[in-house]
Amino acid sequence: MASIHNDSNKFFNLDARKLEGYLLIAAAAFCYGASAAWGKAVFNGSEWVRGAGIDPLILSQTRSTFALLVLIPLLLGFRGRRELVASRKTLLLCAAMGVLGVCGANFFYYYAIQKSTVAIAITVQYTAPVWVYAYMVVSRQQRATWLRGMAVFFAFVGCGMVALAGPASQARVNAIGIIAALGAAFSYGFYNVVGARLLQQSSRWLVLFYTLLAASIFWIVVNPPWHIAAQHYSGREWLFLFVFAMISMLLPFALYLGGLRLLDPTSAIVTSCLEPVFASVLAAAFVGEKLVALQIVGIALVLSQSIVIQLPERINS
Repeated sequence: MASIHNDSNKFFNLDARKLEGYLLIAAAAFCYGASAAWGKAVFNGSEWVRGAGIDPLILSQTRSTFALLVLIPLLLGFRGRRELVASRKTLLLCAAMGVLGVCGANFFYYYAIQKSTVAIAITVQYTAPVWVYAYMVVSRQQRATWLRGMAVFFAFVGCGMVALAGPASQARVNAIGIIAALGAAFSYGFYNVVGARLLQQSSRWLVLFYTLLAASIFWIVVNPPWHIAAQHYSGREWLFLFVFAMISMLLPFALYLGGLRLLDPTSAIVTSCLEPVFASVLAAAFVGEKLVALQIVGIALVLSQSIVIQLPERINS
């Protein structure tokens, strides 16, 4: 009887550090979702910026570059140069995370939207929890449990219900768009796995700095500054790109790394499935997109499974 009572207490009492990690990831997901809704409002008819002139490459590039330019003085002012001392191995892993993870996830996601639809792109991208969980189990870094496996599965199903319900599901599926979205899913999964490894030995600020540095250098090589200057963006458009970078990259990335430091990659990436939920709710509230019953069920499913995935390891076994 006492054993049952103890297990019951463990079921309802989440570890404080994991709860903090969950809240940080959820906050990051809210920022990502809010920026998605805002971006959609801007690009779907706002007269404030010339949205049609901002392509996926430039949007991805400015997100990383502006975030880095703001981060540098903040780090030097509040943390000092010692915060940036890193080994060669750490620098190489951060470079891989920046190029293959951040750049890959950003560009492939926006390219997938361009070639197919937002619904298809975000749904395929959020198969990432499945790939991360499979990798963690196969590499024996995590035990396979029936509850955690079901949580990953149902969170994925919930994402699909939120993203694919409604008129967008009638759109013709574009094979190139799906392949690009899969690229985004693998990139997203990659930076979760590598990021978790880096955060075991380094601070999130060091990882954030060198990851953004690698991403920014990569984009400068791919798309030199004079190509961007040739677009002749207005002051309002530059302001939009700057604020968008803060909301969609610097703030949520810092929050996400803070949460990833406290959680395993599977827990972090499943919790990030809140992003399409927040995006759909905010789009319904501020962009005029209505939520259908199936999407509401999907929202409830993602929320519930994001909580289940945080339960103590013993309960998951």
